[in-house]
Amino acid sequence: MHIKTNDIVVVITGNDKPEAGKVETHKVLAIDRSAGRITVEGVNRVYKHVRRSQKNPQGGRLNKEMPIQISNVLLYCNKCNKGVRTGSRLAKSGAKERFCKKCGTSLGEISPPKKVS
Repeated sequence: MHIKTNDIVVVITGNDKPEAGKVETHKVLAIDRSAGRITVEGVNRVYKHVRRSQKNPQGGRLNKEMPIQISNVLLYCNKCNKGVRTGSRLAKSGAKERFCKKCGTSLGEISPPKKVS
């Protein structure tokens, strides 16, 4: 799984998929790796009805994002300007990095270089 918190992603399926030919990017808010779900900003918004209480004296409806399957998003590549499949490789510095399978551009480090003793 090559998606981390604060990454920019593109929704590829579901109700929040953009129209054909358009690319909408969103920011990853949280990841639940055990359930295979991801919370993305502005995607899968639902209303949560809240009863009046001391904490929330007005009550009403809260609008919040709910998690979606990780398989429904792709990481966004700035060079390709679309969501792309990713791979991992060792950089020249020895660090493990993500890269775009389409153009080969680095998409950030996964882990720092290993220390040689």
